[in-house]
Amino acid sequence: MTPGKGLTNLIEGPKIVPMPDEPYCLSMRRPCFFACWLVMIGFVSAAFSQTRPIRPGPAGWATTNPTSPIEPGAKLQKLADGFSFTEGPTSDEKGNIFFIDQPTDRILEWSADGKLTTWMHPCGHSNGMCLDSHGNLITCADEMSQLWSITPDKKATVLIKDFNGKLLNGPNDVWIRPDGGMYITDPFYKRDWWKQRGTAKQQDTEGVYFLSPDFKTLTRVVDDFEKPNGIIGTPDGMILYVSDIQAGHTYSYTIQPDGSLKDKKLFNNFGSDGMTIDSDGNVYTSSRGALQISDKNGNLIDRIPVNAANCCFGGADGHLLFITARREIYGIRMRTKRVGPQ
Repeated sequence: MTPGKGLTNLIEGPKIVPMPDEPYCLSMRRPCFFACWLVMIGFVSAAFSQTRPIRPGPAGWATTNPTSPIEPGAKLQKLADGFSFTEGPTSDEKGNIFFIDQPTDRILEWSADGKLTTWMHPCGHSNGMCLDSHGNLITCADEMSQLWSITPDKKATVLIKDFNGKLLNGPNDVWIRPDGGMYITDPFYKRDWWKQRGTAKQQDTEGVYFLSPDFKTLTRVVDDFEKPNGIIGTPDGMILYVSDIQAGHTYSYTIQPDGSLKDKKLFNNFGSDGMTIDSDGNVYTSSRGALQISDKNGNLIDRIPVNAANCCFGGADGHLLFITARREIYGIRMRTKRVGPQ
């Protein structure tokens, strides 16, 4: 991977739709050929005259919305690139950010002072992650469709290995509520690294699960989604947001003490891969080729034009919005800050 050097302005030209390999008029007489060619030139010229202005790439972008949670004047900065597929960011109380490059089976750390290192390799092809109150990294270990707890000295313990005697589809994302109970999304995506696991789907649905704080009881709490994916909750442990990425919706639930969920409501019409929340209660969803920012009522208030997979808050003061974007990672300064487990 290559650390970004300042703010890089990438220029993206207009996309030209290719013409057929052999226009019909080429098989006709020469006069028709020239007539057809002139028409084509005129068409292309007209198309270019109506082309939108050339847009800058994501690095260097800044919001024009004065009410945005983004810090006024802050620009989107590429932090590093050269990855295979980045996902699963989470941060600790010091602002250090952990994320994964899943195909290469690595957990990496972006430190609070901006240094990039490999934290653990291999890591069970981890996906979504969340840090608990003891500093353990809770990871969706996708290689065997498990949930792991990894201590700061990198010792892994399996918290979930199956449900009703059958492997989960592939735990994708996890959020930890204040008492230590965990919510896990379990969509089914076949993986190239499922050599030992096998590629068969063993569960009868793609659901959401709750693991009790003592890690003894796993309960399916959502079973009516097409493909659950991103998940985040409010720091008080009262509201849970879950995305149905295939249906293109995110829903909110009221969390019950026993882990069950009530009062399902449509929050917004974004099906999200990864999600986070900020100190104002705004919810961030990676959807439609951008990072969408909605207020606590589900109203869209801004969007960051980067092809995000996931995000979290971190940095020494908690005001860095860290974005995993496939082969790259980005950051931007925010007015709002980190709150609760990310």
